Amino acid sequence: MNNKSPDITMPSVSIALIPIISTIILLGIQIFYYDDFTPHIALAIGFAITAIVGWSQGYRWKDIEQGAFHVIHVAMPSIATLIVVGMLLSTWIASGTVPTLIYYGLEVINPGWFLAACMLLCSVVSLSIGSSWTTVGTVGLALVGIGTAFDVPLYWTAGAVVSGAFFGDKISPLSDTTNLAAAVTETNVFDHIRNMMPTTIPAMLIAFLLYLFIGGSAAENSQLAQITDFKNGLAEHFELGLLPLLPLIIVMALAFFKVAPIPALFTGFAAGAVVAWVNYDYNLNQLLTFAHSGFSIETHNDALNSLLNRGGVSSMTWVVTLMMFALAYGGALERTRCLEAIVGKLSHLTRSYKGLQTNAILTSITTNAVSGDVYLSIALPGRMYAPEYDRVGYSRLNLSRAIEEGGTLVSPLIPWNAGGAFVMGALGLSVASGDYSALLYAPLAFACWLSPVIGIFYAQLGLFSPRAENRQNHMMEKTEA
Repeated sequence: MNNKSPDITMPSVSIALIPIISTIILLGIQIFYYDDFTPHIALAIGFAITAIVGWSQGYRWKDIEQGAFHVIHVAMPSIATLIVVGMLLSTWIASGTVPTLIYYGLEVINPGWFLAACMLLCSVVSLSIGSSWTTVGTVGLALVGIGTAFDVPLYWTAGAVVSGAFFGDKISPLSDTTNLAAAVTETNVFDHIRNMMPTTIPAMLIAFLLYLFIGGSAAENSQLAQITDFKNGLAEHFELGLLPLLPLIIVMALAFFKVAPIPALFTGFAAGAVVAWVNYDYNLNQLLTFAHSGFSIETHNDALNSLLNRGGVSSMTWVVTLMMFALAYGGALERTRCLEAIVGKLSHLTRSYKGLQTNAILTSITTNAVSGDVYLSIALPGRMYAPEYDRVGYSRLNLSRAIEEGGTLVSPLIPWNAGGAFVMGALGLSVASGDYSALLYAPLAFACWLSPVIGIFYAQLGLFSPRAENRQNHMMEKTEA
């Protein structure tokens, strides 16, 4: 769908800012004044304000509606993935897959370096399969269980999981966002990955050292009796061994061979259901109930009950509806060209490379927060800023790195973004009870926000900022021809 209309001029920056500032104010009042983190309706009102602004500029309701539905349509695979993950979690608990991972994780992982191990393990898995979401929804959930037994707060474990999963996704040639960033900037994907190493390596190293130090502090609070109680509860209620690991092996193999996420995860769900039927003789109705409403079990350990009683499609309802509100709002902003007006103004105001690189990172972060869509936060700045990098004589590899840092890595840190909503849903970071400590996972995902900070630092000093000599020579050759 072409969002540009030859009959309607782009709105001024002051007009374009009206729906964005209004929505930010509404969210701020709801979250900070009323202490209520349910941003759905604030985003819906933001969508209505955007529609009114668009109507005043000459757009019809049909135009705005198409813009909203177009972005939702593009994001439907992500929404469907979230629903399938809900189904998968329930059968993987019922089959003993997650309990087995937790049990043997408690045997192998030492509490003193638990958080560092979380980050490294998720990095390796995500790099291998190119999917942060699959990593969070499978290995991440098991690590949450291990962390609970070690008496590590959930938000600390989630921060380490997110750091590893999304950084592995960022530098994996199998990742969709990595390939998207290279495509929209017209750069080679492997050159793009190599150029991200100057920010990736320091951010990961700093995060690893922080998690290693904090993990040692957390170990002092862990209780041997609680760990033993966890292991006994798991061994008492589940068959532990190789068979329960079969669903995980199948999903990892399918992901490695580049099978699309939805069929791979659905196959994992089905495999979990089969193992649950073989091991525990659950009937079809019970398995379908688990898939819809989540797994349910009562043990003698309340913490273990809280960890295992989860999953199902219904557990993802809050997250899915939040994503749809955010995506519709972002689609309306894109269709009415409000985002384009702001990004275009920023790109033309910036005359130096250091300002351009900083603006590209911040624009991706802002688009992430405003639109709720990671793909838009990569594609829009990538399209808008690319000619400016040619103008100042710097390689577009700098731009591809900037939009990955502000797009891929910041996505899981924004609760109403598709990435953030998925993380909260998959790892059980609920704020429905009014306990907002779950949101602390975002600042504790050190690697995700350190990378754009390091990227801005490099831009100011001109470090690791390749020039566009090859591109300029190529353009000159084309012009002469």
